[in-house]
Amino acid sequence: VQLVESGGGLVQAGGSLRLSCAASGRTFSINSMAWYRQAPGKGREPVASITYGAGITNYADSVKGRFTISRDNAKNTMYLQMNSLKPEDTAVYYCNAWLATGASYWGQGTQVTVSS
Repeated sequence: VQLVESGGGLVQAGGSLRLSCAASGRTFSINSMAWYRQAPGKGREPVASITYGAGITNYADSVKGRFTISRDNAKNTMYLQMNSLKPEDTAVYYCNAWLATGASYWGQGTQVTVSS
């Protein structure tokens, strides 16, 4: 499975961005997908996840009510709509996919920078 993120950039606090993650390859084996982020000097942390079938979502407390994860199975694409962005949301955002085999794949990451 190959994952390609897009949509990152520089935005002012309070602004919005939408990230996309396009999956290719053995997409029929994907069980769930997720967004993670890694801020400078910190470890990678989960942001939101979604199951590929039922579309069940889960969010980190820090983004609840501001971020929305979604997926378009027909396009094999996952999205992260980020509203009311804060400077502490600044990080490299990574797309992750879990397969039925237990294998996990990562995208290359996209930078999100929120200025105060």
